[in-house]
Amino acid sequence: MEPTKTAYGIWSGGRFMHFGEALDEGKMTDVIHHAYHKGVRTFMTADVYGGGEADEMIGEALSEFPRDSYCLIGAVGHDYYQGKRDGAKGFPRFTDSRLRPANQYRDYLKTATEKALKRCKTEKFDLLLLHNPDSVGYSSDAVWTAMQSVKEDGMTDQLGIAPGPANGFTLDLILSFERFGEFIDWAMVILNPLEPWPGKLCLPAAEKFGVNLLTRVVDYGGLFHGDVLPGHEFGNGDHRTYRAPGWVEAGNEKIDQMRDYANKYDLTLLQLACLWNLSHTPVKSVVPTLIQEAHETAKPIKVKADELASLPDITLDPDDVAAIEAIGNNKGCMALKGGNPTYSGDAVADGWELNPDLEAVAERWSIRPEEDLVCVH
Repeated sequence: MEPTKTAYGIWSGGRFMHFGEALDEGKMTDVIHHAYHKGVRTFMTADVYGGGEADEMIGEALSEFPRDSYCLIGAVGHDYYQGKRDGAKGFPRFTDSRLRPANQYRDYLKTATEKALKRCKTEKFDLLLLHNPDSVGYSSDAVWTAMQSVKEDGMTDQLGIAPGPANGFTLDLILSFERFGEFIDWAMVILNPLEPWPGKLCLPAAEKFGVNLLTRVVDYGGLFHGDVLPGHEFGNGDHRTYRAPGWVEAGNEKIDQMRDYANKYDLTLLQLACLWNLSHTPVKSVVPTLIQEAHETAKPIKVKADELASLPDITLDPDDVAAIEAIGNNKGCMALKGGNPTYSGDAVADGWELNPDLEAVAERWSIRPEEDLVCVH
């Protein structure tokens, strides 16, 4: 089954990634069931979340539904089996040279996928993503030959790549499209009306190489849900506290300028953000984070799932799409991850210097790294 227009990510609900209240297992399962019954038919998990617990939860939650009635997306790439967690940086990628040489990539991916499938109570994924790769994952023939072998072994119908966890990786992603487009069916990128940059830079390459895009963070840290307002207090450990000071106030000010467009189409703000994303040709699926905020007037998470599930089948006027983008223009608002002209030093899991291959990618796609990929304010 192909990924559908709307998707549910297991990071919703705050149990495996810290956003708002952390729902317990029973409530998480209830929300997954609710989303399914309301019409969401694509569900995403990753093996590293909760050390496999997320796979088990989504597998159990979906086990009561016919397997051919939903699309299941898995993700592998962090080696939490043999790797040692490095604090907030998380687990090393399986391509870390300290863990294994390239000729062992296939065995690792096969084993990791088999274990994930067992936890998910299924025989195969509809789509398997390479999760948060390092520079090797974007550029290595050995990695993508190994990914293809997992597909040939019948463990997934399609393959994809999911950069992250932070924003960036623009040139790296385009490089992977150029080199391995024959293997890559889908890619997941950050995109929403308040963050058109840098995600939009990879859209022309995705379209050229026939790569469909899933877009995450469509909700912009919850602001498009309408219950994260100026003065909002985030709990200890909430991932959104890593954003720059003032982002809630600035974001809400821009959203206020977008309300007329939501009213024009009779949409909620979240639906407007989703349809803005889907207005871009390669974007085929949206997966916002559904968050239960921890205050009395917060919108219930099931209502947010309802908004996603009831996304209308309409197309925004191109002029409105452009006007919304102009309001949300965020170019240069943050330091980006991946290959970056400002990075200096040895490569780490989420950052590295530009190399000749990436510089050539930039030239081919008319991207000026020193202007288009740097933080300026």
